[in-house]
Amino acid sequence: MRASTPILLLTLSLLAPLPSTRADWLNFRGPNGSGHSPEIAKTVGELSENTLAWKASLPGRGLGSPVVVGDKVFVTAASGPEQQQLHVLCFAASDGTPLWERRFWATGRTMSHNKTNVAAPTPASDGERIYALYSSNDLICLDLAGNPAWMRGLTLDYPNASNSLGLAASPLVVGDTLVAQIENDSESFAAGFDLLTGLNKWKLDRPKAANWTSPTVLEKDGERLVALQSSEGILGLVPATGSSVFQVGGGASTIPSAAAAGDELFIPSNGTTAVRIGAPGEAPAKLWNQKNQRPGTASVLVTGEQLFLINNAGVLTCADRRTGEALWEIRLKGPFSGSPVAGGDGLLYIFNEQGVGQVIDPRGEKGVVISEIELGETILSTPALGEGSLYIRSDGHLWKFASRDR
Repeated sequence: MRASTPILLLTLSLLAPLPSTRADWLNFRGPNGSGHSPEIAKTVGELSENTLAWKASLPGRGLGSPVVVGDKVFVTAASGPEQQQLHVLCFAASDGTPLWERRFWATGRTMSHNKTNVAAPTPASDGERIYALYSSNDLICLDLAGNPAWMRGLTLDYPNASNSLGLAASPLVVGDTLVAQIENDSESFAAGFDLLTGLNKWKLDRPKAANWTSPTVLEKDGERLVALQSSEGILGLVPATGSSVFQVGGGASTIPSAAAAGDELFIPSNGTTAVRIGAPGEAPAKLWNQKNQRPGTASVLVTGEQLFLINNAGVLTCADRRTGEALWEIRLKGPFSGSPVAGGDGLLYIFNEQGVGQVIDPRGEKGVVISEIELGETILSTPALGEGSLYIRSDGHLWKFASRDR
């Protein structure tokens, strides 16, 4: 199979998909890939046995977060001794009832570090379909009822696009394009895929280095732009064409991802660096740099006028978004592989690797952990939020917490 001939499994409408009007959680770290959804007015608030709505068994491991579309929750997994069985699963958001499961055989390499897994990327959705990317470079599209639409075995087109540690960057739907980073130390690239056919709309060579960061969306003068992060810095592009519109040099982390708020980008680079995107042809303006604020594995989070970072020691720093100056710090129970997320009420949610979920209220003079729960299973993923609810996947289960007044 070549790049111009993906396997088409279902005739699709020629109409472009309409963006979802619900407060759905459609990809890694939710809206714009930045971890913050102001549209979710009230989150679960408390993580406890009283708010545990349900948990559902999963057939294999995965690091990808749940994706929430309306009344359905989607998650991926990989199973088997060599992780060659790829799963896409759908559950009813109301009670965790399994609605459907689809299984596929991996067509690419399934090697990965013991800590990670072939189902490391979070799937993405346009509100009408699910796009599941795996570390084996298999890219699968299904509709919300589980009907397969198309599949790309990207290793068949790009045979050297892999590394011995596995790939984990999550795809992102922007307009009518699925943007994915397939970055590694050999055949490294980023690409934009047509949502209806899976065909390449564009493909760009990328730095040849292992990279686990995921795309982030900025907005400039009403236009949505995609920021791709790598060890060389940030590349900003038009998602429909892949055309470059800005660059930020100076290098950047290859593990925690940047966060955007409007036309401002907060980058894990030389500590943390903030820039503002300028007019076409103008270089981004550097707003500030704080060398001592160095994110660990968890990605950067921005809510309103506050910036949140977690270092490798598990210290959560709240900084002023305008200056980068630290406002307060508290130590959480780490270590963390997942990232913090927040809704419109400002509460922060994060789970550590041992399965301890923590809720932080940052709205006072200093952040306070107001709730925590021990799930007793390894968690390496990032939570997904809904109105009055939270979803998290562990090694063995998908869990939902819901506020008691729902």
